Amino acid sequence: MIFVGGLPFSPNSSSSSSSMPSQSQPIDLLVALMEHPILMSATHSFKSIQERRVSASMDSELTTSSNNPKYVYLFQREYATVDPALVHYIGTDEATTCVGLVIRNRKNGITSVAHMDSPKSVDIGFIQMLSLVVDQNSDADLDVHLVGGFEDVSPNHANDSTISEGNARVDGFSFPLCRKIVETMQKRQENFHVQTLCVLGHNTKRDSQRNAYPIFNGFLVEPSSGSLIPARFDRTLRCPDEIVRRLRVSASYEDSSLHGKLLDTYDTKTDRIVIAPCSWTRRLVNFVLSLQSLSDSEILARHSTSPSAEGPDFVDNERRVWNYLIKHPDWKTTFPMRQPRVFERTDEGGWKSADFHHMDSGCKS
Repeated sequence: MIFVGGLPFSPNSSSSSSSMPSQSQPIDLLVALMEHPILMSATHSFKSIQERRVSASMDSELTTSSNNPKYVYLFQREYATVDPALVHYIGTDEATTCVGLVIRNRKNGITSVAHMDSPKSVDIGFIQMLSLVVDQNSDADLDVHLVGGFEDVSPNHANDSTISEGNARVDGFSFPLCRKIVETMQKRQENFHVQTLCVLGHNTKRDSQRNAYPIFNGFLVEPSSGSLIPARFDRTLRCPDEIVRRLRVSASYEDSSLHGKLLDTYDTKTDRIVIAPCSWTRRLVNFVLSLQSLSDSEILARHSTSPSAEGPDFVDNERRVWNYLIKHPDWKTTFPMRQPRVFERTDEGGWKSADFHHMDSGCKS
């Protein structure tokens, strides 16, 4: 169930808008939430915070009890649940039509974050995220933040009740995802206290030609306090095992064991990054080989849900993943004996491979 301002939320009892559409419950719920005065005020406050560019050289600007802040960074479709006793910050970025979801237990600070990219992974994703945030016999109050997604289609289209969830050409990618997330929260038995809803129109800016772009692409959460900061990460902190983790997103489409799931990233109890094994087929390798001659503009047009809104390194990241896949066409060389790739903390707060057999596959922290 969703709570706003400490009270159970219902679109029918909300006084937030007199122009709410009257078609379907999921659409009413999302629109009413976005127009609730408390959440509109919270969104305004969040947007007034200066976006932090997180890099190794700026670590000293972040307040921690340690000179070496400990991060957990999430790529697309990943999730992680962290203990504030072990992790100072958890965050993600590079989201355009994706949505970053934060669920934090008020009592103990246990915080789960996901970088969601599809309505299809929301239902199981909530089960994954909540498995360590809420005890089975607990009725814990959970603070929730949603940041990401933007008006990648006309708001009039998004409010059309005849639109099917799968018709991304008509209702875009951001709206169905946001709609599914809030619908799922309302149906579940846990108490979800929505604190931030910086999505869709609240997270949209336009240029002089009225082209839409997201205001924020990412954020940083401090589990101990629950504070949320708009953030953009330097590549050196998108670690560890960057390329393999990016590759998992593409490979997961072919791996039936991963359908409908968020990608495992982190072991909460041991403070280790654990990259669960996945496989890819020769068909994917051959497909990537056929893409080598594409121009930058063609890559954006064919491989992004929002070509005009991507960051400057989107194409380079795509090419680096393709090059890795071509160099390592057999997934067993990346995951020998289908074992996970494990990374442990260094004394400096970064990461090192726990298995010397693992090849270098991207940035290091």
